[in-house]
Amino acid sequence: MIEIRVAHSPDSDDAFMFYALAAGKLSTGEFRFSHKLEDIESLNQKALRGVYEVTAVSIHAYAYIADKYALLPSGASMGDRYGPILVARELWDSPDLSGKRIAVPGIMTSAYLALKLFQRDFQHVLVPFDQIMGAVKRDEVDAGLLIHEGQLTYAGQGLAKVIDLGEWWHETTGLPLPLGGNAIRRDLGRDTIRQVSRLLRQSIQYALDHRDEALRHALQYARDLDSAQADRFVGMYVNDRTLDYGDAGRHAVQLFLDRAYQNGLIPGRIEVEFADE
Repeated sequence: MIEIRVAHSPDSDDAFMFYALAAGKLSTGEFRFSHKLEDIESLNQKALRGVYEVTAVSIHAYAYIADKYALLPSGASMGDRYGPILVARELWDSPDLSGKRIAVPGIMTSAYLALKLFQRDFQHVLVPFDQIMGAVKRDEVDAGLLIHEGQLTYAGQGLAKVIDLGEWWHETTGLPLPLGGNAIRRDLGRDTIRQVSRLLRQSIQYALDHRDEALRHALQYARDLDSAQADRFVGMYVNDRTLDYGDAGRHAVQLFLDRAYQNGLIPGRIEVEFADE
């Protein structure tokens, strides 16, 4: 047996996506899949060292791991006119970040890069993603950048939206905002990469085809979401674009990293390579 460690975040969209593999719903042949659950910034950091065979990564982080990993054609998290949300204790007159202290979930997250592309002049404060709303409410920071389920629950916590970066990106480019993807280590070799890619796509397709069943599994990881909110959240980030980026999705990934390079936010230009190319 060939063990493939699949590392991803412990949240409902990833749990939904990988349900068929985790629950033994697919025939995996010679491959045995084990799942490693860690927050996305930890996964980004481990990808720098090539720790896992398959890992969820921020598209921002891909700029630093392209020598070790290729992006799989499935597994994308794309914000189609929605995405990470900057929140504050009260409404701002304008989304001017100048001099503001902003809680961010990690400097290699795509949310952080998108905020830098929106406006660079702010002071970031690293806070675990699930503690950002608390930091904002306690007045420890001026605003907080929310990823994962916080995008749906912030209003119930009495917080106000400053800007939705997915909306801003679409207004700017007409494209979805690329947030995360699944990457596979290049040293596995072309044949293994092709087979693993096929199985991961089958897992996503199974979840989409057996939505209620997969959602019941995903609810275990739906922090502070009721079943309706979890259904909505999963639908936001596991959909047809997750099966395949498509031309618009692939273009968005390249443009996102090109804009980052042009603005001096990553060290070099990255030619994005997908594992099916």
